[in-house]
Amino acid sequence: MSDLSVKIAGIEFNNPLIAASGTFGFGREYGELYPLEKLGGISCKGITLKRRDGNPVPRVAETPSGMLNAVGLQNPGVDAFIKNDLPWLKTQNTVVIANIAGNTPEEYCEMAEKLSDTEVDMIEMNISCPNVKSGGVQFGTSCESVGAITDAVRKHCTKPLIVKLSPNVTDIISIAKSAEASGADAISMINTLTGMRIDINTRRPIIRNNTGGMSGPAVFPIAVRMVWQVANVVNIPIIGMGGISTWQDAVEMLIAGASALQIGTVFFSDPYAPIKINEGINRFLDENGLKSVGELTGTIKPW
Repeated sequence: MSDLSVKIAGIEFNNPLIAASGTFGFGREYGELYPLEKLGGISCKGITLKRRDGNPVPRVAETPSGMLNAVGLQNPGVDAFIKNDLPWLKTQNTVVIANIAGNTPEEYCEMAEKLSDTEVDMIEMNISCPNVKSGGVQFGTSCESVGAITDAVRKHCTKPLIVKLSPNVTDIISIAKSAEASGADAISMINTLTGMRIDINTRRPIIRNNTGGMSGPAVFPIAVRMVWQVANVVNIPIIGMGGISTWQDAVEMLIAGASALQIGTVFFSDPYAPIKINEGINRFLDENGLKSVGELTGTIKPW
């Protein structure tokens, strides 16, 4: 058996697979199917400073090779998470990553400070959120805003800080470099692509929010390309995600430059996917004479 463990920003994961935020809740439902230690870690459902009920339905829709969602960050709020969910998660023998989202820098900073005083292992910052102080423009769409929010949160965060990058940008390389320069310990990428579908009979968008985040196998080639681009310019670890559905996808993303992986949409069609993917990665390593999963990271051979 090869060594599947990985280390990200000083945190040890027993394997490279992390449940992506928003697809795994806080893990309780999946914990009824198998021990959550089968996962390297869990990036919890995105939490905000106060409770949010999310967007009106319909807010999830299937698309060819993927899905659209505009759930709207439905969650109980950071205090409820710390009180009700985190104690249980810390008994599951897996890395716990708190994913935070906000509409102002102050909200991000306050959550980072609260969570730094808890037993969460890492904090993942979702910057695909509208900054209400800047006219609703997303934090993650410019080098300046990414640098500013990362720098601000870094001052309040004593846990390893992961910055989750949006693909809905013109220059992912410069944005990744800005996150690194401003104090990110790791980068996770990519978040969902903005998409839309229309019901031709009603002529209305199939999601009440009009647009939603597209995820699933259809976005995988874009994710691989962006991970490869960023891996060539940053020195911090990359957690790759975006449409990973099979062990072959996982190996490909690692070769592109990822040190660990997040899987998400695949849970909706196969909740046992992480077990199958880890088994496949292990077979691939054994068959290729590799002793550890880290030996795959960034081994792409460009033409």
